[in-house]
Amino acid sequence: MQTRNHRDLWAGVMFFAFGALFMVLSQQYQIGTAARMGPGFFPFVLGGLLAFLGAIIFLGAFSSRNEPLRLTPVGWRELGLILGSVALFGAVLPSFGIVVALVLLIGVSAVASHDFSVRDTVIAIVVLAVFSYFTFVKGLELQFPLWPKFITN
Repeated sequence: MQTRNHRDLWAGVMFFAFGALFMVLSQQYQIGTAARMGPGFFPFVLGGLLAFLGAIIFLGAFSSRNEPLRLTPVGWRELGLILGSVALFGAVLPSFGIVVALVLLIGVSAVASHDFSVRDTVIAIVVLAVFSYFTFVKGLELQFPLWPKFITN
């Protein structure tokens, strides 16, 4: 068997590994039966479905109907910028408020894009800031500071 689609091969391995991990970890809880489900039933079944899906994707990587596909190199810079922007959001939110945290999150993560545009980034910041305000602050009444502490005091 020759691997024709390396992306499907590794996606199948990842899905199978996560599914098997969930199945193993759900054994800590009582599983029960389909009629009397325990707390471990849902993660066990979902883990089994994920592992099954992973096996199908893995086997599909060897199909002769697939076009040969190699993995592309990982964009470490882009990955670091996106993960760093999420960490920055979490660190900045309590002191500087949701508006500044969202501006930093979207601004830093937008730089990771190959199609970066200042106009599109500003539009995304405005739309997501307004949406987040109405959803989280007004709608769900979460206690996020809206603006930095030095402005509100």
